[in-house]
Amino acid sequence: MEIADYIQKKIFRSYNEIEFSRLLAYYRFKDYRIVFTNGCFDIIHRAHVEYLLQASTEGDVLIVGLNSDESVKRIKGKNRPINDEYSRALVLASMLVVSNVVIFNEETPLELIKIIRPHVIVKGGDYKENEIIGADFVKSYGGKVKIVPYIEGFSTSKIINEFLVN
Repeated sequence: MEIADYIQKKIFRSYNEIEFSRLLAYYRFKDYRIVFTNGCFDIIHRAHVEYLLQASTEGDVLIVGLNSDESVKRIKGKNRPINDEYSRALVLASMLVVSNVVIFNEETPLELIKIIRPHVIVKGGDYKENEIIGADFVKSYGGKVKIVPYIEGFSTSKIINEFLVN
């Protein structure tokens, strides 16, 4: 299999895809510890990379829920995202630590989390546990919520704002 094919197979345009259901069944059959995180990942920067590296250490597979373009617009405003959903998914899927990328259209990943039923949900230190979508659900069946330290000075919004000012 060519590397481009391998990366393409890591991307799912919807959590309703049959292939995604089959993959989850395989992960469960193999008793893999599934880690989930999500975000817009509009412009990948150092904090994203360190965050995903830390998230990946929590289990055997890391599934990243990626906000669709429409979802990002609803959350961040009409001028976002900077990069389209396929480009953002491709960058994430190219990372060795990311097992799969699943695009979701809702403003929150709750439905995706309910389908995946991860062992661990990971978010950055700019969140408190009670603010994390799906935290209560994951904890209800014995799952874990992990908050990784926030890296000051790195955010997509800050990068965009600094670029526009200069």
